Amino acid sequence: MSTARVEMDRDVSDQIIAFKQQMAPRRADLKRAFAEVRDHVARAAEAIQADQAAGRQVIPEVAYADIAAGTVSDDTRQAIRRTGCAIVRGVYPEDQASGWFAELTDYLDTNHYEEKEVEKRSLDKYFSALKAGKPQVFNVYWSKPQVNARQGESLAATRSFLDRLWKFEGVFDPDLQCAYADRVRRRQPGDTTLGLSPHMDAGTVERWIDPGYQSVYERVFAGDWRGYDPFDGTHRLETREIPSPAVASVFRTYQGWTALTRQGPKDGTLQLVPIAEGISYVLLRALQDDVADNDLCGAAPGRALGVSEAWHPEMMAAKVSIPEVRPGDTVWWHTDICHAVADEHAGKEYASVIYIGSAPDCPKNRAYLPRQREAFVAGRSAPDFAAMDFEVDFTGRATEADLTDLGRRQMGF
Repeated sequence: MSTARVEMDRDVSDQIIAFKQQMAPRRADLKRAFAEVRDHVARAAEAIQADQAAGRQVIPEVAYADIAAGTVSDDTRQAIRRTGCAIVRGVYPEDQASGWFAELTDYLDTNHYEEKEVEKRSLDKYFSALKAGKPQVFNVYWSKPQVNARQGESLAATRSFLDRLWKFEGVFDPDLQCAYADRVRRRQPGDTTLGLSPHMDAGTVERWIDPGYQSVYERVFAGDWRGYDPFDGTHRLETREIPSPAVASVFRTYQGWTALTRQGPKDGTLQLVPIAEGISYVLLRALQDDVADNDLCGAAPGRALGVSEAWHPEMMAAKVSIPEVRPGDTVWWHTDICHAVADEHAGKEYASVIYIGSAPDCPKNRAYLPRQREAFVAGRSAPDFAAMDFEVDFTGRATEADLTDLGRRQMGF
């Protein structure tokens, strides 16, 4: 793995102190703003708990058929913008997604992935601490099911619909994706190793000290958290993330995955805090008087941005598991949404997904494609991830011949 990708130990204390000094004249405004957003998040959490107790929908759900027909209601669009997340049902036919699961299992077994993984496990700095007896997240990128799922016309239409909820003019093209190859989860029943505590991806300390992020969150840092629009893309391409295997170097409007198996709340799957304003709460919390001058509530370079009971109790009260999904359903959450993975898979079947987010066509994402394309041709790991390179000699991996016209465009061929 290139040393350029790992800068987890960078000391940014001086930059944090300098930023807080810069904010000092606004202390009263930032204190008032945090009190307001804390109250807003607390009331949102109460509403979420009440809805869940009454069996009402907490995370917006959309039928792919309605996206295809252009009949998604304005209320649903507003719900997605309010919560920052969505489940889109039936993006792929259930039998197709189930078939992909069988094909993927065969691909991993035929190429003896599990035996080879033991030798290379230490290379994966992000998930290696999980110490799984058997892998639950598989470092493969170019199986045919993954490549076919990424280039599906129905997935493209889904991402176009979701990206059009953003203010995108002059920033990105909502109707064309840059493929971003990610991995596969196949969590086995009884597993207790894959739990991930609540966090946000796409940068940690950068969200405060990077000039690009300071532009993105300018309203929040001015004390005007209500004036901040999480779906405004205007300055999003200006951000510069500290390189690390935990941080995507592309711009993703949403993280996401496509279900290959049935999975529900007890199956060790995704948990979300469905409050789009949650990011304002996290940013302002770190600027209050009870946080040390060189600290941002524990945020550290090169790691996911942790959200905790100790610092963010009002947000933690809003954490919910996603409802049951079927093979072919997809789940999406805005790049600033807090999410987690449940500690235990208490179900009886594999809970498997292909990680596929939304990385719309823009200069930042296009710049990533040449390196990813080389990795695809050679069967190496995608550039943003640990260089485990399992698939170099795997039989049955996808090649350029497996790409559709849309797939070629998304890959930059």
